[in-house]
Amino acid sequence: MDPTNARELRNAFGRFLTGVTIITCKEADGTPRGFTANSFTSVSLDPPLLLVCIGKTAESRPVFETSTHFAVNILCETQKDLSGLFASKDTDKFDRTSWRDGPQNSPLINDVVAWFECSRHQVVDAGDHIILIGRVCGFEHQELHPLGYGHGGYFSPCIEQAVVNASDTHSNLVVGAIVERNGEVLLVPDDSGDGLRLPHSGEGGHSGSLRNLRQQLSDLGLRVALGFLFTVEEDSDTGAQAIYYRGEANEASPSRGEFYALAALPWDKITDANEKRMLERYFAELARQRFNVYFSDGRQGHMDPVDH
Repeated sequence: MDPTNARELRNAFGRFLTGVTIITCKEADGTPRGFTANSFTSVSLDPPLLLVCIGKTAESRPVFETSTHFAVNILCETQKDLSGLFASKDTDKFDRTSWRDGPQNSPLINDVVAWFECSRHQVVDAGDHIILIGRVCGFEHQELHPLGYGHGGYFSPCIEQAVVNASDTHSNLVVGAIVERNGEVLLVPDDSGDGLRLPHSGEGGHSGSLRNLRQQLSDLGLRVALGFLFTVEEDSDTGAQAIYYRGEANEASPSRGEFYALAALPWDKITDANEKRMLERYFAELARQRFNVYFSDGRQGHMDPVDH
């Protein structure tokens, strides 16, 4: 692809999985400032250095560029709401956040995975960003699960792994995927041949598995990179469970089924009501490039992570 295509380049950069941080400092009058960033990197142990990248158009850039000290707060999996708050332009961020002053007077967010308080070591001009390099003055960390981000959505590594582990031993399980290619999703004929379904393994007395799903997609002649979870549903009465992933396909044509854009989806032929709801949610989140994981017990459900 053309490297001058900023949108596609940003999407490509977004395939790299990162943690989520809140960068904080104080203005000269003591007013706390902060923003959400995933462009954080450790640089050196001797001397102890780290860096963050700040867009030149960011409102808070001049404050961070000139502040003598700043802090990096690495968020845990329960702090997605803080990530959204500090990514917004709300003026009461710190009024709605539990925080304290660090040893060098930088705002430290409570209950994070780790924090680092730094003195300004160097500021480097880098295209449409500046690179703020800090020398670590102090830090703490604790045994919490970090919040992750990639491909336009938040994720919790421990939740993802727990679901995968559970699927290995579950005896009444459907494992499926919403497979996308250039904004279109794949539908395949159902068992009757008259309707359409998302690709899936399981049902009909057979338990599904991620391995069987991958084989089915391979049999269709597609190379599919399965990504994060999209839906996890469990019937509290029967114990039946369904797990659906997000996936991206190569340009090959499937041996069965067809890719459909939103405007061309044959809704009346999609025979599974849950999959209809999944597709409605998927296209809404695709338009925003912000994805959630939906958990349900058959009676009620919730989004995790929260979409911002």
